[in-house]
Amino acid sequence: MNSTMKRVLIVSDDAVGSKMAGPAIRDWEYARVLSRQCRVTLAVPNESDLAPSDFQLRRYDSAEAAQAMAADSDVVITSGYTLKRLAFLKMLPVPLVLTTSHSFVFENLQRLVFDGVSQEDQWPVFGDNVAVLNEQLAIGDFFVCNTERQRDFWLGMLAALGRVNPATYANDPSLRRLIDVVPYGLPDEPPQHRRQVLKGVYKGITVDAEVLFWGGLYDWLDPITLIRAMPQVLEKRPNVVVFFAGTRHPSPNVVEVSPVCRQAMRLSDELGLTDRHIYFHDWIPYQERENYLLEADLGMSLHLEHVETRFAFRSRILDYIWTGLPIVASEGDTASELVRQHQLGAVVGYQDVDGVAQAILDLLSLHNLKADLAPRFARLAQAYRWEQTLRPLVEFCCAPQLAPDREVRWSPTRLVSPTSAAKPWSPPARSWSERWVKAQRSLRHGGLTAVAREVLHYLLWKLEC
Repeated sequence: MNSTMKRVLIVSDDAVGSKMAGPAIRDWEYARVLSRQCRVTLAVPNESDLAPSDFQLRRYDSAEAAQAMAADSDVVITSGYTLKRLAFLKMLPVPLVLTTSHSFVFENLQRLVFDGVSQEDQWPVFGDNVAVLNEQLAIGDFFVCNTERQRDFWLGMLAALGRVNPATYANDPSLRRLIDVVPYGLPDEPPQHRRQVLKGVYKGITVDAEVLFWGGLYDWLDPITLIRAMPQVLEKRPNVVVFFAGTRHPSPNVVEVSPVCRQAMRLSDELGLTDRHIYFHDWIPYQERENYLLEADLGMSLHLEHVETRFAFRSRILDYIWTGLPIVASEGDTASELVRQHQLGAVVGYQDVDGVAQAILDLLSLHNLKADLAPRFARLAQAYRWEQTLRPLVEFCCAPQLAPDREVRWSPTRLVSPTSAAKPWSPPARSWSERWVKAQRSLRHGGLTAVAREVLHYLLWKLEC
């Protein structure tokens, strides 16, 4: 391997293995594509059953283990709560890339407010979420997100935290060197059906069944409307079945099925549809998903009307695009705009039971629907290949750089309570050992001038206290 290749460490906070959710899949694909031009290590919190040949897959069972890997890296990629769990990442002297697919604050609001959490318990969790969010935006050198809409949101957040400043603007007025769009992607290879997994094989699903596929049951999604629509669908097409994949999350951090999953199971039982027309399945292995998708007839993606929808980028839609699976999607998110713009299926209103039933019946009544839509899916899939979507990230990792404002941070990184006055500049509290590390880093990257600037800012802040 070329010794001049940059050493990239990807620190995942999700379980990486044959069964993995979106964040873990993203980290795996980052490692796979980046390994073509960089020396990549994917650090994971679990014992994995995967054995990649193009990059190193190593487990970290402690902060010390992860820190040892980081010491031998030119750039580190991570996200979200990893910074809180592995605090040393905040002090690294190398560029830090943070993935900001969309705000976990929005996802967690749905859980906190509507999953029976008391108001007394909601606020501490919410405060912690916002603090983690603000901290990652304050210290990252380069950020990546999924869509231009998300980028607009994050630019507003970065501006509010002082990261859109004279230094970052002078470095690049477009701010693409601070945050760019790196969408979730698709495999370079076309999908292949390797074995029968649903029709004529799975429980009561017959060979002539018409399968509606749904991947992952999360609290911000709306499986309830689909289940309520099923009696109308079955009146006219009695062979239709719904296959819910991913009822139990593969990450060890998620120990229970989601409340919306329990609600969906309960409603299906009440309507007498469970294991007759509705099937709840465990998580599908990543390399197996194409078998299920290629046997399905429609891909379902329904959600509720809330702010998470506005900024969401649903990876399930990309799997549908990859496998040419006609789509029924709720309005309001980026995915539904793709469905409508490229005519890939039907877009329905929020919680519209009648509309969902009619969309399913209309699409299933069209003969050769998959074949007719195949050219549209193929054209769109080309734009979302991982090799294509990861270009900005690959370019950064091949020539990583610290953010130009790393040594001069105007904005506070903590929440300011309504009863306290905000200071014009407020560095985070540091121990003397942390100050020594920071001084060494300043000397290494900016010389004595950078060290003097840090000392001056510290003294000015002390005078204002």
